[in-house]
Parts: sequence; C-alpha cells; structure tokens
Amino acid sequence: MHNQLIQWFERLLLNLWFLKDFVDLIIAAAFYFFEAVIRLLVRAPRKDVEGEIVLVTGAAHGVGKRIAEEMGRLGATLVLWDVNWEALEKTARELRSTLDVRVYAYACDCSRRTEVYKAADLVKREVGDVSILVNNAGVVTGKYFFTEAPDNLVDRTLRVNVAAHFWTYKAFLPAMVSRNHGHLVCVACHGGLLAMNGLADYCASKYAAVGFAESIALELLVLKREGVKTTIVCPFLINTTMFGGCQTKWPSFLPIIDQKDAAKRIVDAILREKMYLLLPCSLYFLVALKSFMPAKLGIIFVNFFGGLDLMDQFRGTPVPFITYKKPQRQRDNSSIGEPQNVLMEYN
Repeated sequence: MHNQLIQWFERLLLNLWFLKDFVDLIIAAAFYFFEAVIRLLVRAPRKDVEGEIVLVTGAAHGVGKRIAEEMGRLGATLVLWDVNWEALEKTARELRSTLDVRVYAYACDCSRRTEVYKAADLVKREVGDVSILVNNAGVVTGKYFFTEAPDNLVDRTLRVNVAAHFWTYKAFLPAMVSRNHGHLVCVACHGGLLAMNGLADYCASKYAAVGFAESIALELLVLKREGVKTTIVCPFLINTTMFGGCQTKWPSFLPIIDQKDAAKRIVDAILREKMYLLLPCSLYFLVALKSFMPAKLGIIFVNFFGGLDLMDQFRGTPVPFITYKKPQRQRDNSSIGEPQNVLMEYN
C-alpha cells in the first residue's frame, strides 16, 4: 500500500510536470508567432555599429569588399582578411581614401588553422577584440562530377567553406562571450539549404556551415549570452567571378543578385539582428516546399527551377591550392597611424 501510494504520487508529479511544460510551450509558441507577425509589419530598429570592430574574411573583392564598405560608412573599424594580398592591399587603400574610419588589412589563408590564430593574435594586439565577425570567404571547385574533381580542390573547398569558421570562432568568440556582446555572421549559400547538381563538395560545405552556425546559436542560448547575436545568410547566385557564366531559368523568380544589393541586404540583416536571411525572398518558399513534398517530386521541382543544369555554362576559375612561406610582418609608413600588416609570400 505504501509503495502504491508513492508510485501514484510520482505519476501525479510527472503529469503535472508535463502539463507545465505543455503550457509553457503553448505560451512561448503563441508569443513568438505573434512576434513574427509583428516583425513582418514593423521592421526591427537598426543597431548602432559606430566604433565596433568588424572583421570580414574574403574582403579583397566581391561581396566581402562591399560588406566592409557598408560597415565602414556606418563608422565601424574595419579589419580585412584575404588570401590575395595584392588585391587586399588595394581594397584597403580604397577604403581608407573614401571612408573616415580605421582600416586594417591582414593577409591570411583562413583554411589554415595556425594562420588564423596568428592573424587573430595580431588583430587583438593591434586593433582590439573583434565584436562583429563576418565569415564571408568561400571557394568553389568548379564544374566536375564529384569523382572527377581534383582531391586538393575538394579538400580546399571543405577547409575554406567550413573549417575556417571553426578557427575564426575559436579565435574571436571567447571575448564576445565574456563581454556578452558581439555578432557572428555566416555567409553561406542557397546550396546550404537546397542541393545542386555538379556542386557536391560545395553544397556539403555550405550545409555544414549552416549547421555549425545554428549549433553555435543554440550554445549561446544555453549559456544565456543573449548579447551575442547570430545571422545566417543564404543567398542565391551573386554576380561575382566565383560563379561566372552560371545562368538562371527564372530570372524574375530566382534572379542573380547584384553585389551591392546583396551587401546592403546582408548589412541590414546584421543591423536588425535577423537570425536568417535568404536572398531572394523566393528561397523561403522553396525551402518550405522542400520540407513537405515527396523526395521524387522535389527532384522534379529542382529540375524545373534549373537546379540540374545550373553549372552548365560555368566559366569561373577555381581558386588554386596555395602553399606559402612563413608570414612576415610589414609596417606601412605611408601615413601616421597606418596598421601593421601580415604579408604572405607565396611559393
């Protein structure tokens, strides 16, 4: 009789606990659904980034350069990383001449863990703690069947598009967590949500980047570091040399995006602290459609929207597999207060 009473009491507690969790779920679901509806009608205010230290990888050209330029116009201190030192130095000079902000340039192959840590240490000493990290650098292998793709290019795709995010987060996230202030931006691709023919390693790397960024966001939630924000960006093709020659079947539905427009939209998402940004908006519809339709029907839709022949006219040049010597530091004395640079010498 005594044991039965205890068991009955335990079942009652479990039922009450389940009821409490269920009520919490309903209240939270209603609140956040209401919030989402309000956000559709009233846009969130843009935060002030003046004085913030913004690091952009892959900043020598393309979208990375545009993002840095947009951030600089808002008064942020810019830290530019790229493996192409000559192009990066040119971009840094342009931004210094047109923007009234500090601009620092560091050559760094983000796929190399040791180089990321070395460059990060220099940034911390010479500039300060990075408060907005934009992981934008990316490469694509090219138009190959996966079994024909050169191993070194596949390896580089995975290291640049995925592993680099691990090392930059390792380098800069601890300071953000300790201050409960910062912003992590993962610039991925629609290929991280919807697979494409001819881009097996690229899609795999972007799926991984999106999953990694989502997992980090959950870790920050559990750590109660609400001051560290995350934004995941998944654009369709952008008119850069990376996907040169690629065409879209439905330019009105899935347009190839202009670099400046993409950068403005990405920066706006960062300022409004949006968790996800899909470009164009039609991608939201396609992702939702993928979640509900049968797999074979999904393949028909992929073909209808051009996902099977997207790379047929590809003429972009894959980034070469680069090896280089020990980094050297170089002081640019062209003007007072110019930053100290890391110069990579390539074999």
